[in-house]
Amino acid sequence: MRTRPSKTLRTLVLVALVATTGWAHAHLSTPGETEQDESFVPPPELVRSASFGFTALAADYYWLQAVQLAGGGESDLSRHATHIGKLLDVVTELDPWVDHPYRFGAVWMTDSEKNVRHANDLLRRGIAYHPEDWRNRFYLGFNQFYYLEENEAAAETLEPATHFADSPRYLSRLVARLRSQSDGLDSAAIFLEELAQRAPDGYTRAEYEKALDEIETERRARFLEQARAEFKWRNSRDITAVEDLLAGPSPVLSQIPAEPNGWEWKLSEAGEIVSTYYGSRYVVHRNPIDEERRARWRDERKSEAAAK
Repeated sequence: MRTRPSKTLRTLVLVALVATTGWAHAHLSTPGETEQDESFVPPPELVRSASFGFTALAADYYWLQAVQLAGGGESDLSRHATHIGKLLDVVTELDPWVDHPYRFGAVWMTDSEKNVRHANDLLRRGIAYHPEDWRNRFYLGFNQFYYLEENEAAAETLEPATHFADSPRYLSRLVARLRSQSDGLDSAAIFLEELAQRAPDGYTRAEYEKALDEIETERRARFLEQARAEFKWRNSRDITAVEDLLAGPSPVLSQIPAEPNGWEWKLSEAGEIVSTYYGSRYVVHRNPIDEERRARWRDERKSEAAAK
């Protein structure tokens, strides 16, 4: 049975940790000025050797630093993202059985692609130590599709979590949407059909069947978009209404496929063919600000690839 160290001993260890951090700042050789500013954190192995065996206590000390940094009231926390990542490396290396710190990085380390990938490495470590916690998989999958545009990888990350007893029902529908954009609608439909067959109750089955209805609606919308492309090629102009696909002496379609829910098709404000029942297409929606960020990261990757 483990015994907790006395209050005095815990205090002495904390003092030693502070002293070790100060010593590291003063004596460790570093390659440049950026490594010597406030974002410098001693490597986990150095902290481990200086913790006198109280690695969990040392982890608590650096975890407190990360929390204070994020909660300091500064409006632009992005400049601290790298610092937070270093602190979390120490925390999770010294005490890998911690819980929230793995997801903490996913919240605050979104300023650059490098830091998002660092946060993902932390989440993978969290999954290794907490394999049945759906939350680490959710944050990792979210980062993969939302920031890195890796839809297939995100679906692979999230799918195991859909089978956990405490995971939210919407996860399976999110996986289906991700698959519809990577493997295709057929793959997404197969995934949902399997879940519907294994559904523990009628309510859950109805949720999966609703998602299957969304997929069928998207399938027909994509068919109409293909007909629309043919219309543009034939007439050198776009349609002004879905019914234009039936117009003219040589119409593109002889009939418009029915909207699965008995509603109609229309052109959305964005110019897409959508069901009036759903009002949007079967995709994962993203914030325009984050879309600009991803576009910038894509350009940076292209520039780096061209420079090699």
